[in-house]
Amino acid sequence: MTDQDTPPPPVTLSCDVAICGAGPAGMALAALLAKRGIPAHRIALIDAKTLAQSSADPRSLALSWGSRQILEDIGAWPVAGTAINEIHVSRRGQFGRSMITSAEQGVPALGYVTRYGDIVKALGSVVNAAGIATQRPARVAALDELDNQVVLTITDLATGAARALHAGVVVQAEGGLFNEQQDRARRRDYGQTAIIAQVRSNRPQPQRAYERFTDEGPLALLPQGEAQLGEYSMVWCVRPARAEQLLALDDQAFLAQLGEAFGDRVGRFTYASPRLGFPLGLNADARATARTVAIGNAAQTLHPVAGQGLNLGLRDVTVLARLLAQGATPQMLAQFTAARQQDRSTTVRLTDTMARVFANNSPAQALLGLSLAAIDVVGPARSVLAELMMYGRR
Repeated sequence: MTDQDTPPPPVTLSCDVAICGAGPAGMALAALLAKRGIPAHRIALIDAKTLAQSSADPRSLALSWGSRQILEDIGAWPVAGTAINEIHVSRRGQFGRSMITSAEQGVPALGYVTRYGDIVKALGSVVNAAGIATQRPARVAALDELDNQVVLTITDLATGAARALHAGVVVQAEGGLFNEQQDRARRRDYGQTAIIAQVRSNRPQPQRAYERFTDEGPLALLPQGEAQLGEYSMVWCVRPARAEQLLALDDQAFLAQLGEAFGDRVGRFTYASPRLGFPLGLNADARATARTVAIGNAAQTLHPVAGQGLNLGLRDVTVLARLLAQGATPQMLAQFTAARQQDRSTTVRLTDTMARVFANNSPAQALLGLSLAAIDVVGPARSVLAELMMYGRR
């Protein structure tokens, strides 16, 4: 083989922190690391999608008040969205409900409903302004952890070219869907499918979100869009066979079924966008190696009940950025794992319990109605629940 036939050696780059996954958690971490003092050229952000592709993602997300504060600190706020000032929790067929309000908690809003693409767009602007190198569309083809560094082999998806990246630590921030993930230490298939869609009603309650528990799983309505149009982002969790039936219905038949499950608190449902279904499960593992760690959905994929997935991930980001700013070392990663154990464990237990215990028609469900009624009467109990939803376990 002549020199002309020999393929060129891969380009070799180096950084302090390599972040695999440029979704909201990955980009928030990159932006916050730069703000905390790590030079932009020492941060690498890798993703298989272009920014334009990610920005076009229409999925709805629930941001807590605490997450808004994190995005403000990063410089990625405001983001287009709808404020949630009230959260109404109830159990279908049972007496009792609970209402949490922003006024009682002394905050401007309990949270916000926004679109994945809008968050990505806002964070992308911050990342670009900071001069952080983003390698996309690209995929990590191999990862070799050594004593003093991690060597990543990255494939450019546009050209097929390979390059090596030497990093002090690697952060896994690419989670994916539950049914596409490798099994982690704690895994549970809930036997539920989440049907998501945008719906409208003729008697909306502006800025009020609903979490309604049914025999098959929770049904959430999150206010989104124009209040006068009665627009909501809907997440309806049902058994897989039931999901197939609901997805196959025409719009009018689907809306009738939705009204029967939810009741008439927002009047009659008048519109539904095309619907999608996603299998639901718990897949979590807080472990890390000496030089790699996972955050957000890559560390803990949760049931969507209470909307804690992204919020938990952004809390991961704040702690990890603070520690890595002191040094991209195994010691900092070990401190991160220890520091995040309580909040992660509490949130996993909370969502896991709500997803399993309240999704059946046993006589014990009457206790849920009584519990909701008790929480509504006892102010401190509402405050504890609100604190967990807005800030996690602190």
